[in-house]
Amino acid sequence: MGKDVSPVFFSREDRVRYRQKVRRCLDVFALMLDDFEFDAERPTTGLEIELNLVDKDAEPAMRNAEILASLADPTFQTELGLFNLELNARPRLIEGDGFADYQHDIQASLGRAEDRANKADATIVLIGILPTLTPRHLVLANLSSNERYWALNEQIVAARGEDIGLDIRGVERLQTFTDSIAPESACTSVQFHLQVSPDTFADYWNAAQSIAGIQVGIGANSPYLYGKQLWAETRIALFEQATDTRPDELKSQGVRPRVWFGERWITSIFDLFEENVRYFPPLLPITDDEDPVEVLHSGGVPHLGELRLHNGTIYRWNRPVYDIHNGRPHLRVENRVLPAGPTVIDMLANAAFYFGLVRDLAEADRPIWSQLPFTKAEENFHAAARRGLDARVYWPRHGEVRIADLVPEVLLPRAAAGLDRFGVAPHFRDRLLGIIAERCRTGQNGAAWQTAMVRAAERKRGLDRTTALHHMLDRYAELQRTNDPVHTWPID
Repeated sequence: MGKDVSPVFFSREDRVRYRQKVRRCLDVFALMLDDFEFDAERPTTGLEIELNLVDKDAEPAMRNAEILASLADPTFQTELGLFNLELNARPRLIEGDGFADYQHDIQASLGRAEDRANKADATIVLIGILPTLTPRHLVLANLSSNERYWALNEQIVAARGEDIGLDIRGVERLQTFTDSIAPESACTSVQFHLQVSPDTFADYWNAAQSIAGIQVGIGANSPYLYGKQLWAETRIALFEQATDTRPDELKSQGVRPRVWFGERWITSIFDLFEENVRYFPPLLPITDDEDPVEVLHSGGVPHLGELRLHNGTIYRWNRPVYDIHNGRPHLRVENRVLPAGPTVIDMLANAAFYFGLVRDLAEADRPIWSQLPFTKAEENFHAAARRGLDARVYWPRHGEVRIADLVPEVLLPRAAAGLDRFGVAPHFRDRLLGIIAERCRTGQNGAAWQTAMVRAAERKRGLDRTTALHHMLDRYAELQRTNDPVHTWPID
């Protein structure tokens, strides 16, 4: 989630110094975009997967510190909640057998983590929101010990000046208040990274924004929170609300939220970093000793620490990333819209669909964003989060259409063409995109399976909601271990 920080109290001088430094970094970044060699020779990809820990009773297990200490593996990190872990798969190319390498690597890493979790009387579940979470789990005391999380909590709550309200209206309605950002820890996602050049970044970001709703519809896996059936991908609404620094008055004035879809198509990555500096006050005003101007003039690669830290506290669903690897700077689009799970093969199918489709759209002669109004892309995003595969979205030349119809008829061929440009082996291309096609045919993604299982448990077995959710999660974890894609899971 980002680098650790030590201070929790920030003075006026800290904020003034940070503001000046982040603007200095932005100026240097502009110079670099005009006259610097970024690493963009081959389109490297990356995956991050957020994990949940549960105990033998299918309750969240607050044991990440113990399991991390036992793992001693730098590819695993803490996440916000004590029942969360994060796995960072090694970046790689997806040409040839790249997806097979991802599968082997991720399954091996998860196997090691599961072994350590079992020794701590826990198990790992890949899911957007644990359905057995209750308000007593999502409290300040259950934040991980990383000081960054505590500093973020303090700054977000202080900026808001009052308790954070959650009001999610879906199949059922949830209304509650929280005095911390702990409910954000319920949101566990898989994040896709794609390295691109400065010249093509805007095309890839715009393409990613245009398909964000489609991704959410086919991959939805978070229908329950606090025992309520809400949206197909409740994680979207929860994340937007749980980190909102704005009281109602600022919302009415049009102040931008920290979790943000955006408001326009862009022409450069600079547009996004400039918006960050222009619209968002700092949450973590930590400065380092680097003078980015001096580093640039001396022929070095500026770290731009303040600009990167600030970017890490603005939660765009497609986030721009500036990073340095082996002494060379590079740019990435970080796609953050999807939940974790249900299985490794399902997440790789989602990845194949995203990487292939975004490349085909970004390299098209006529950009999709020249035909799709930005407001429609945002409406598609929230409609898909509410209704999943059944959502009706707007797509150029097709009008209003169900996601389950649009994807196989229009978008899967384009995703296949994009994977061909990456050089993905045809049998992996067909296998992974075939999983997406079958989800659309059967209408069963993670959210649909979860709700059908709970409905069956309530109506056929006469279980109450709490017991039905525990029963469903036990069965979910069992099927997840088979790595059979979710569209094949039985309703029993």
